[in-house]
Amino acid sequence: MRAVFLIFVIASIQLTVWACEPDQTHNGCKIYGASCSCGYGCRNEYIYRTRRACLNALRDRSSNVCNRLPCLRGTCIQTVQEPGFTCKCEGTGFYGQRCEKACPIVPIRGMVFPHECIVI
Repeated sequence: MRAVFLIFVIASIQLTVWACEPDQTHNGCKIYGASCSCGYGCRNEYIYRTRRACLNALRDRSSNVCNRLPCLRGTCIQTVQEPGFTCKCEGTGFYGQRCEKACPIVPIRGMVFPHECIVI
């Protein structure tokens, strides 16, 4: 079971890095929920160069769009792209820009099953 989880984590990291242009990856920090998360990824998601800059933005409520609770469920992550945040809905049973749509219980013909609704 641990091996499957480890493979999933590695694949997720690689997909995150591969999802951006090579010149757009870097080490940085992002606001993830109510804390700062630092790592390697796309510049448009890891928008703060240092943990200190991230913590300062987290304290300054006016600059952190996630303090306005735009996500109905899931975790809010501040981004530089409009609308300034993204909601991570995985594991909530919902999907959509604000985690506002309930995951389908049975497949609907012609519908692409949202990745947030897949339970592994």
